[in-house]
Amino acid sequence: MGDLLTTVVVVVVGVGGLLAVLGGLYWLTKLLPGKWTERGRVVVFLFPALFLMLAGLVVPAFRTIYTSFLDDNGRKFIGFGNYTEIFRTPGTRLTVINSLTWVLLGTSITVLVGLTIARFADGMRSEKAAKSLIFIPGAISLVGAGIIWKFVYASPPSEVGLLNALHKAFGGNGEKNWLIDRNLGPFTPPANAPGFNTFLLIIIFIWASTGFATVLFSAAMKGVPDSLVEAARVDGATRRQAFYKVTLPYIRATIITVATTTTIAGLKAFDIVAATTGGNFGTSTIANEFFRVYFVQARDGFGSALAVLIFILVVPVVVMNRRAQARAEEMMGG
Repeated sequence: MGDLLTTVVVVVVGVGGLLAVLGGLYWLTKLLPGKWTERGRVVVFLFPALFLMLAGLVVPAFRTIYTSFLDDNGRKFIGFGNYTEIFRTPGTRLTVINSLTWVLLGTSITVLVGLTIARFADGMRSEKAAKSLIFIPGAISLVGAGIIWKFVYASPPSEVGLLNALHKAFGGNGEKNWLIDRNLGPFTPPANAPGFNTFLLIIIFIWASTGFATVLFSAAMKGVPDSLVEAARVDGATRRQAFYKVTLPYIRATIITVATTTTIAGLKAFDIVAATTGGNFGTSTIANEFFRVYFVQARDGFGSALAVLIFILVVPVVVMNRRAQARAEEMMGG
C-alpha cells in the first residue's frame, strides 16, 4: 500500500510540476514584445513534444542505424556485413520473404474483403449489428487473436482443434499438425518459400484486420453524395457500374489509408507469430527474428540491422501513400 501511495504522489507531483512550468513559461510569453508573444507561446507548447520525440525516437533511431554497422559486440565496424548476412543466411532470408508475403496477401485480401462486406452490408437489415460483429475481432489484441486461433489449429493429443475436426469430417484422419507442417498434402514448398502454416497465420491477421477496414470503408461510402450515384443511374449505369465508376474513385483516399496501415502492420507482424508458433517451423517474420536475435542471442549489430530493414521497407510505403493521397485530393478537387 505504501509503494502504491508513493507512486501516486510521484506521478501527481511530476505532472503538477510540468503543468506549473508550462504555465509559468506561458505567463512569461505575455511579457514579450509584439509579434514575439505568439511565437513564444508556440515554442512553449511545442518544446515538450519535440524534446520527447527527439529523446524517444530520433536519437534511438540514429543509434540503431549506427549499431547496425558494428559487430555483434558493438565494438568493431563491419560496414554492411550485417545486411549481407540477412540475405545470405537461408533462415533469415526466409523471414524477409515471410514478411513480404504477410504484406502482399494480408493487405490485398483485407482490403478486398473489407470493401466487399462494406458494400453488401450497407443498407441491409440489422446493418449496425452486423458491422459490430464484424468489428469485434479488431477490438481483440493480436496476441488474443493468436491464442483463439491456436485452439482452432490445435493438433493431437488436443481434442479441441476445430480444423482437425473439419478435416476428419471430410474424410481426413483429423491428426494434422497445422502449425508445424509446412506442406499442404503432397505439395512441399521449397526451403526458401513460405510454408502452408505461414498462410494459416496470415488468415488470423486478415480476420483481425478486416473489421477495421470494413468500418472505414462503410463510413467513406456513406459520405459519397447521393446525387453522384443517382446521376450515374440516370445515365444508364447499373448498380454495379455505379459502384466501380463512382463510389470507388470517391473513396480512393480511404482505400489508400487502409492499405497503408495494413501494410505497415504486416511488416511489423510479431504478436500473432509469437502467440502461435513462436517463430518456429519456418513461420518467423523480420520482427520475430529481430526479437530472437537482439534480446535472446544478444547480437546487437545483427539485430539492429533487422530493425533498420523494417524501417527501410516502411519508408517507401509511407512515401507512396502520401503521393497517392495527393493524387486523390487533386481528383476530388477537380
